[in-house]
Amino acid sequence: MISLKNIFGKKETAVQQTLANMGKPTQGKRVLEYTKKAVSIVRQDIKTYKEARQAALSDEPKNYAVQLIYNDAILDALMTSQIENRKNQIFSIDFKLKNKAGEVDEEQTLMLKKLPAYRKLLHAVLDSKYYGYNLIELSLVKRDDGTIDVDVSVIPRTNVVPQTGLFYPDYSEDKNIKYREMAEFGIWILEFNSGDLGLLNKAVPHVLFKRFAQSCWSELCEICGIPPRFLKTNTQDPAMLKRAEAMMSDLGAAPWFIIDESESFEFAKTDGNKGEVYQSLITLCNNEISLLVSGAIIGQDTVNGNRSKEQSSQDMLWELVKSDMALFEEKFNTIILPALIKIGILKGEVVGEFEPAPDLDSLWKYTQGILNSNYSVDANWLKTTFGVEVTGEKTTAPANSKQTLSIEAIFD
Repeated sequence: MISLKNIFGKKETAVQQTLANMGKPTQGKRVLEYTKKAVSIVRQDIKTYKEARQAALSDEPKNYAVQLIYNDAILDALMTSQIENRKNQIFSIDFKLKNKAGEVDEEQTLMLKKLPAYRKLLHAVLDSKYYGYNLIELSLVKRDDGTIDVDVSVIPRTNVVPQTGLFYPDYSEDKNIKYREMAEFGIWILEFNSGDLGLLNKAVPHVLFKRFAQSCWSELCEICGIPPRFLKTNTQDPAMLKRAEAMMSDLGAAPWFIIDESESFEFAKTDGNKGEVYQSLITLCNNEISLLVSGAIIGQDTVNGNRSKEQSSQDMLWELVKSDMALFEEKFNTIILPALIKIGILKGEVVGEFEPAPDLDSLWKYTQGILNSNYSVDANWLKTTFGVEVTGEKTTAPANSKQTLSIEAIFD
């Protein structure tokens, strides 16, 4: 095994030789090369989604169609905010490496957190829950100062079919590579697979219906805001028709049309709503998206919302965040950590664990109860935990002592 400590600081030619000895291509080259494809941005509907889903569940599955729909669905503002909110709670929690004795390895923990790859690895693991899977490739890159660092690149999910273990350099062709049988798999190529089509598979219909409702509502706003106009004239007379066209063109930007005097036109009448039906559909879709990602409807119902409801929703979200932490710990200790040790970034028998910050409000209430009891609390612990500077024991007056104060002393 070659340590990266021997790689850092070397010249580029020496690094290339080192990578060759490790069975890794030189910098700038990938193990899994793929062809970048131009993506046409077209309107998605339920029919295209069902066809893409069927292709992913067939006997010879292809995932590019459903993954392209996922990439489009993730552009939804609520979907993005819900996923980022769930992720950011994990990024704020401390992740540490511990040895067999349970002690924190400060040196290796600090080195891991300084790697740009750490945050990318965390993203790759968490995204596998939403997209269904992620295939990443580790590589050594040259920094601006000339040193070599570890980087993570996500292989396009459109080119990967974990159901059969195949990688397609061009997903529109049948040429493929069995990536799990490659020598680099498990060291330079790592896979995170949820075993299904991911959480976005359940959210896509709600995103599509929401966009449909928004589109229809915007058309209704256009019609109600600038209603169309029509004019009746003798369309068989060119002079009168030309004069009518000039007249309608000069009367603003609202849409208009001209009909013959013998024709009739009437606007279709609705039940008189001003978009409530679209608003109800959008609200329903937003609620379903929130339930899928956050487990509850958080901060959307401003009419019927209250503090206790929001608190219970946050508690439900925290349970999902703890599940995400357990998922990352599992993937890190079983997939990422062995690869980093084989490459030489980490060493020894260590495991990665999250250390959530304690609930200081509840802890302070318990501490106050102990301070008022016959038990003592360590002063250094109070300072490090709550920032309370303890200077010494407090002095109390005897219980039977009485203090008197004169009227003159009060006014002085």
